[in-house]
Amino acid sequence: MKPPSQGLCYLSLKLHIRLFKRPFSSKSSPPSSYPPLSAFFAPVRRPPPSESLPDFPGRRSPAGRHRPWPSVKARISRIAHEILSLSSEPDISDVSTILESRSVASLLREFPDGSASLELMFHLRSRPLLALEVFNWRRERLGEASEEEHAKAISLAGHAGDLNRAAEIFLSGCANEVKSSSMYNALMGAYMYNGESKKALSVFEDLRVDEDCGGPTIASYNILISVFSRLMLVDHMEAVVQSIRDAGLSLSRITYNVLIRGYITAWMWEEMERTFNAMGEAGIRPDLQTHLLMLRGYAHSGNIERMEMTYGLVKKHVDANDIHLIRTMICSYCKSVDPEKIRKIEALMALIPKEDYRPWLNVLLIRVYAQEGLMEGMEELIQEALDHDTVVVAMGVMRAIVSGYYHNDAVDRLAAFTRRAEAARWRMCRSLYHCQMVMYAAQDRFEDMHGVLMQMDRLNLWRVKRTYVIMYKVYMKAGMRRHVEMVIGTLWKLGHDVPQDAPLLCES
Repeated sequence: MKPPSQGLCYLSLKLHIRLFKRPFSSKSSPPSSYPPLSAFFAPVRRPPPSESLPDFPGRRSPAGRHRPWPSVKARISRIAHEILSLSSEPDISDVSTILESRSVASLLREFPDGSASLELMFHLRSRPLLALEVFNWRRERLGEASEEEHAKAISLAGHAGDLNRAAEIFLSGCANEVKSSSMYNALMGAYMYNGESKKALSVFEDLRVDEDCGGPTIASYNILISVFSRLMLVDHMEAVVQSIRDAGLSLSRITYNVLIRGYITAWMWEEMERTFNAMGEAGIRPDLQTHLLMLRGYAHSGNIERMEMTYGLVKKHVDANDIHLIRTMICSYCKSVDPEKIRKIEALMALIPKEDYRPWLNVLLIRVYAQEGLMEGMEELIQEALDHDTVVVAMGVMRAIVSGYYHNDAVDRLAAFTRRAEAARWRMCRSLYHCQMVMYAAQDRFEDMHGVLMQMDRLNLWRVKRTYVIMYKVYMKAGMRRHVEMVIGTLWKLGHDVPQDAPLLCES
């Protein structure tokens, strides 16, 4: 076995070559192929416990302090609030000035396990770059940080999208003999969060063969499952679960949640349900995250009954905190045949602030209201779309609007809508104008019908066979023989078939 220092230098060089051999990109597309599963789960020889390096101390609960922990937390919260009040692009010296003026160094020295530093970074998590500046200042003033502080800093760098910095913090810790599975896990999570799947798998492979850290933990496997779930590699996910069992580890609540999320991503509803049931059979009680995932899955799968049942369990949280999930439920109701779906949709829409407008949801609701024949509600949604400069290009939505006006015999309202849609550059279809022709003719308003034809010519919507057939039937019903003959002649001229009763009319 290599001496500790030699092993750490070897690991640092190995990771440096692997992590920096190609440029980082937070928008990298998923690779086309991945190493076989055997590359990650092949057995690794471990030294006996007596040969292993002692575990590094992790974060411990604050104990044996000179002052009560609640008062320390309050002081840290005030310091964090002052740092967060800095401008969006603060000078590094501004952060250092606050930390020096508030005697943060002496405070952190009272907590050698890093709990105070972790608490401060936790409060700064909304602005990860500021938290990383605090971490750098802490290392410069007080020496090397603990493993948990390194792990937290790596995670924050990942959330900030700075993968080079995350790898640098990891390698710096390894070079100073500060290394643990939590640091590996944080680096894996940073790569996963930024879409660098291959690099996350590479870090897992390094953890698997690293004798100093004791191999992957259940948290490591959870991150690995999450990587595969984002790529919809379901067979890989299930192979990881089997490897967890083979390693003698127990699936945690997070493991089940990640599996459920993976099946939802792959739209595998039966497997999602089966995993949820297996969670209960294993004696693990679902938490809030589990119910939110199941609610999303039921909404996407159109299982309205179970969606409503699950919504009842988490209604208070969803109504206050998860507008995106509310929209998903509305979308599910729009596609359902529930006779009370409009009432339920309106109840959910009341939870969404007016300023939180989404064009796709607005257009979907226009279609639903049109299909239900609710003209007032449909026109309010159309006006909202026009106010937000939303351009509708879906032919199905336009035809649903036309059908709604037709079944309500509202030709003047249809004509007004057509003018507004033209001005807003919505996608116009002949059905709009053909429907107006039929409705005007039913009221013997032939001049208005001819105006529709001129309107079509102005928009370069040339007349097709259906246009002439409508004109033929209208003129035939009205007894306008001369106009009928003109339409038949035009049909012959354009090479279209004429109605079956047309020859009899010409012979008479």
